[in-house]
Amino acid sequence: MTLDDARMTEPQRGSWSSARPGAATTDIVLLRHGDTRLTPERRFSGTGSGDPGLSATGGEQIRRAARGALLRSTPFAAVVSSPLRRCQETAALLAAELQLPVKVEVDLREADFGDWEGLTLAEVERAHPLDLAAWQRSADVAPTGSSETFGDVLRRVGDLADRLAVTHAGSAVLAVSHVTPIKAFVAHALGASAMALFKMELSSAALTRITCTGPDWLLRSFNDTSHLT
Repeated sequence: MTLDDARMTEPQRGSWSSARPGAATTDIVLLRHGDTRLTPERRFSGTGSGDPGLSATGGEQIRRAARGALLRSTPFAAVVSSPLRRCQETAALLAAELQLPVKVEVDLREADFGDWEGLTLAEVERAHPLDLAAWQRSADVAPTGSSETFGDVLRRVGDLADRLAVTHAGSAVLAVSHVTPIKAFVAHALGASAMALFKMELSSAALTRITCTGPDWLLRSFNDTSHLT
């Protein structure tokens, strides 16, 4: 799903932006890792859960992403990745295709889901109904056994997004990450609150693209899985 309107000219598009003319644009392409053994069952999988790697299906999803139009046509200057195994394996498959080294970026890690790791939403609802209800009502409430809230994730990812925009000004960077951080990148670009993370759906191996020109962030595309069809 692309947010650019093909009928909109560049001057029209720019007129909506507060970016200064001539400012360098940073293009950040975000790729969610492929499936793991936990993904099809929609189990919470954060910094724990045994740190699963890609399944055979997940590996094939990433190979398809590497052959897709966006990754093939973008001249990336760098690839950064979460330190978790599923992202490291995803990045390794892409790096071979893109001929670029992978830099580990710890702030791309998934959220810490505490005692909910490895459980489905229904299982969490049975085991921790009050904690789950409180978490769903407020981005300042952490999962049972965790100290990290969605608000915390948005702050660390927002700081990372701003650093990447400066470090890679005028170029494109590919970031391999997880559901929650990628949603946080989008919320940061839109100036939305952390509660917006509950309002987004992100598929395995989906591509999302944001750009930063001067102080101005734009969401260019979200949850693009066209390379998987």
